[in-house]
Amino acid sequence: MSQGPASHRAVSGRVGTRKLPLYVLKEVAPWYLGGVLLFLILQMTDVLSSTVGNFLAYRVELGQALGLFASQMPALLNKCLVLSVPFAVLLAFGRLAKDSEFKAAMAAGVRPLSLLLPLVLPALLVGGLAYYNAGWLTPDSQARWLTSYYKVVFNQAAPPPSVNGYVYAQNDTFFSAGRVQNDTGAARAQLTGVLVVVQGDAVYSSPYGVWDASAHTWTIRGGTSVMADGVPRPIVGTLVLPQRDVIRRPDTPPNQTATPALRAQLAALNRLTPLPGENKRVVAFELSRRVADPFTPLAFVLAAGALGLLVSNRAWAAASVILFIFGFYVLWSTMPSLAQAGALSPGLAAWLPNVVFLLLGGGLAWRLR
Repeated sequence: MSQGPASHRAVSGRVGTRKLPLYVLKEVAPWYLGGVLLFLILQMTDVLSSTVGNFLAYRVELGQALGLFASQMPALLNKCLVLSVPFAVLLAFGRLAKDSEFKAAMAAGVRPLSLLLPLVLPALLVGGLAYYNAGWLTPDSQARWLTSYYKVVFNQAAPPPSVNGYVYAQNDTFFSAGRVQNDTGAARAQLTGVLVVVQGDAVYSSPYGVWDASAHTWTIRGGTSVMADGVPRPIVGTLVLPQRDVIRRPDTPPNQTATPALRAQLAALNRLTPLPGENKRVVAFELSRRVADPFTPLAFVLAAGALGLLVSNRAWAAASVILFIFGFYVLWSTMPSLAQAGALSPGLAAWLPNVVFLLLGGGLAWRLR
């Protein structure tokens, strides 16, 4: 396209201030749909590479395999919906910059940042879809994936939820178990890694035990006892200890729990353990991320849009896409471990990627003012 004054006037007339929002959307929309498809294919390739070997080894039928892959779609789609925003904005704006259409619009009196306004509403719509998908569709699909995967590959039920690191104090007796396995919330549960300290004078440990809530007992068979003399002795026969706590069905993992149920989990954890623990931090982070991630498209519109208005051609736009998405993904993927370890509060860890890119977008917008 010619870049002379006549061309600028022609483009200005074609775009116009009234048609400008529609024109920008028409440029961005095809790139966005292409980005969703591209990222979906890339993620499906990763899923295929990690599962197809098991499917072939266990001779999973094609229909069952396709059903399993379909149950993974909601989880994969959320990343595609969000990451396609900077992909589409930068490449579309790169094309507009290459053909000097930005120059034509600015020559017609259009302020650079006003070119981003048509993208705000679509970004909010994408965020709303991501919020619903992450809070309701994805947890259900992840639970179905786990159940179906174990059924068709291993011909068994998926591992039920469990409680790890159980502790309970009862008068002068301290009860601890590395794992409490209770499949249905019934009165009996299997214990692993049992340790009981009675009045500070007797210590009982065993690899396994049984918790019977109806009889209010812990039963230990085998293992070791250490009395006040400090000499370890094997536990002979069966040791039954009174225990008054109540068995609770373990919570499902956060990625398999819908948002309302996850809020109830966090409220229950707050009542049971006022102090922050690893499990509470994980649940709180997952809830915060489900609120923060839907606002990421809006942050991307500002950051990627302002950056796109500064690039001069498609080559720079393509390079910007790679750096932009890589930087965000590194930041986004490191936040869960920081929140789980307590290095950052769950809320700050969930919102930090958005804050960083809003600051980046604000700095770039300052240059365009």
